[in-house]
Amino acid sequence: MAASPTGTNSKLKGEDLDQVPPFTILRPKTQSAPIVFASPHSGNHYPKAFVNSSQLDPIALRRSEDAFVDELYDASVKFGAPLLKANYPRAYVDLNREPFELDPNMFADVLPSYVNTDSARAAAGLGTVAKLVTNGSNIYGDKLNFEEIRNRIEKLYHPYHAALRKLIDDTQSIFGACLLIDCHSMPSIGGPMDTDSGTTRTDIILGDRFASSCAEWVTNLAQTTLEKEGFIVRRNRPYAGGFTTHHYGEPNKRIHTLQIELNRELYMDEENITRLDDMANVKQRLQPLIERLCAINSDRL
Repeated sequence: MAASPTGTNSKLKGEDLDQVPPFTILRPKTQSAPIVFASPHSGNHYPKAFVNSSQLDPIALRRSEDAFVDELYDASVKFGAPLLKANYPRAYVDLNREPFELDPNMFADVLPSYVNTDSARAAAGLGTVAKLVTNGSNIYGDKLNFEEIRNRIEKLYHPYHAALRKLIDDTQSIFGACLLIDCHSMPSIGGPMDTDSGTTRTDIILGDRFASSCAEWVTNLAQTTLEKEGFIVRRNRPYAGGFTTHHYGEPNKRIHTLQIELNRELYMDEENITRLDDMANVKQRLQPLIERLCAINSDRL
């Protein structure tokens, strides 16, 4: 691996990403549903070199994490659908971005031509490797070395998406179609980089890229089911869906993708990143949605 250029964050050098696998797949004994659930932002393995290199404390780093979301949806296995969950956190590598969506101002060296340096998300500090956590605080105190970040993307990002693509392809091979549910959580109040900055958010936002990534009847079904459980639901604003919904959602090829954003204050202490007592109740209220989605007849997709 190339040596770090002068002035870069040398504490990152030699990050060991082989001790913990990039993802975990929870599988039913037999997949009986044409559905795949994915939780790309709930990973909570923070490499020591990364924590040591950051100017933020460990709790502050976790404020971008969709903490415990994988737990909220693990009933999918009981109803016959696999759950793919990332093991590394969003602050370390964001799996809901293009593979190389980076802010060149974060780096001491010149980035290769294949890197998307014009991304609005990266410019806002929220690229594949984020500059900021959700509340707008800077993660790094020094410039980064691209080779270290390339290693991070090659070892974590690409394996996760290869696993997701295989789950989708295998599901479509079995059932003729696939519905991907991309599971997320959101801060209860819009952050400084959000279009709804300072706004108190609703319980759940369903993102189907304005009915382009998922059949509208599926989104209708999800909304109706959630509302029966007492959740207040909106669609597409401020979250219509990210890279995953855009990249994988192809209803004309019978691959549908729906993003679900759950308000964190419903189930966790956002300041301390701990479970609330009501988390078990929220999980129970989400189960009818999981069950109804898993009962979808693949011929309808």
